[in-house]
Amino acid sequence: MFPATLTPFQRTGLLIGLLLWAVLLFGGFVFGRPDPANTRRMPTSTRLLSSAVLVLAGWSWYALARETAAARYTLAVALGMSFGLLGDIAMAGLLPLSNRVIGGIVAFGVGHLCYIAAFLGLGGQAGLTGSGRWPILAVWLALGMVGWYVVVQRGQPFSALRTAALVYALLLATTAGLATGLAWQARPFVPLALGAGLFFLSDLILAGQLFGGLSFPLIGDVIWLTYGPGQMLIVFSGAAAMRLTGA
Repeated sequence: MFPATLTPFQRTGLLIGLLLWAVLLFGGFVFGRPDPANTRRMPTSTRLLSSAVLVLAGWSWYALARETAAARYTLAVALGMSFGLLGDIAMAGLLPLSNRVIGGIVAFGVGHLCYIAAFLGLGGQAGLTGSGRWPILAVWLALGMVGWYVVVQRGQPFSALRTAALVYALLLATTAGLATGLAWQARPFVPLALGAGLFFLSDLILAGQLFGGLSFPLIGDVIWLTYGPGQMLIVFSGAAAMRLTGA
């Protein structure tokens, strides 16, 4: 799982962070109490703390890789996860914003731009520039467009918020498409592709809840139980980047 260049102390620190993240996310679900609407069991505190742990993990990967060829990749991923936490805080209504959804979309969108930069940069750096990645990206962009139309736009008038949701859906699809393109060419990035796919699925469910009236028991937990592992797999792809670049 971890590059051979890491010391036992460094590996232990990363494993402790991974365990703490899992305890906060899954423990919050197991031991939490359903809210009055039965949309979630996880407390806001454990959800946000789980994301904060991933931010710490992201910057830890950068600290470990900063003198290596994987430095730019891990830096961009750490920044992306940091904006993800900001988006989580905005969506939780804990920032003084007039519209928490727009605030969250903007923060997550910047995070996805960081991820996209990371994947493109590493692909070029490591020579993972095969033509097969472009059809994969096109498929994901088509999925993003269809998902947005079915979940957000179908039967509804155009609005600034729905247009912002389209831009965000295409950013999500680009992230997933580029991650899948890396996995297509280098097997160690299969978990990264899975993580980006889970992130896409999570936000599709969230969009259905926000725009399409989608509702089922514990929908909020389903969103987080796909989003959280998705972000974790993206953050810990630093290991694959270090191995690929010989760090």
